[in-house]
Amino acid sequence: MPTPAGWSQSFGSEAERYDRTRPPYPAELVDRIADRIAAAGPGRDVLDVGCGTGIAARQLRAAGCTVLGVEPDERMAAFARDTGVTVETATFEAWDPAGRRFDAVVAGQSWHWVDASAGPAQAARVLRPGGLFVALWHVFAPPEPVSRAFAEAFQRVVPDAPFQLPTSPEQAVTSYEAGCTRTAESFLATGEFTEAEQWSASWEHSYTTGSYLDFMRTTGALTALPPDQVAVVTDAVGTAAEALGGSFTTSYCTLAVAVVRS
Repeated sequence: MPTPAGWSQSFGSEAERYDRTRPPYPAELVDRIADRIAAAGPGRDVLDVGCGTGIAARQLRAAGCTVLGVEPDERMAAFARDTGVTVETATFEAWDPAGRRFDAVVAGQSWHWVDASAGPAQAARVLRPGGLFVALWHVFAPPEPVSRAFAEAFQRVVPDAPFQLPTSPEQAVTSYEAGCTRTAESFLATGEFTEAEQWSASWEHSYTTGSYLDFMRTTGALTALPPDQVAVVTDAVGTAAEALGGSFTTSYCTLAVAVVRS
């Protein structure tokens, strides 16, 4: 069974597919981040933690920010660089800021891989006073037959998985909201942050069987598994999706937690 650390650096095996199939962040949340940065002062320097292939970095750059990415997987970092994003390869905890300071630190789909103590301490070191920290996560809920097929097949191939799959959209959102609360608490506990907030944006995305299976292969649950185990899961999900007519709509809720550097 892959370890959580193994999962965290397994996405680079599917870097091109990841960038092609992973959804961008809702414009309203990207604009909210950019507006908050602008309101705090003249600087627009953003550090993107676990920037992956640069999805959030490109959106923030389009919103007027100057973005530096930090990414532990060199394969993901190389892809991001090819799209014009400046990236340094390291885990956030071990990364050397070399005296640099930022107006915001943003983590899209990545903060759960960062140490809960070392991460906030590093963010405090690199943020200017009044600087903004935001972590975002997509929570998605395909139709119940599809999510059930995935959960059952994944349980067969990884019976000792170090996480539990949600059984309903409501449970998934509740779980991530609790994670946002824990993240805020870990920052407030340092005594270096204030003004904790949670933001959200709901939206939908349509998939065909093929496009959903393409997307699934980029998820942390599958990227670290051997091909035969991936095939067990994708075959089950593909069968369920085809039974729905070969296309369906998935509900998304993008959650964010924000805190401000004192």
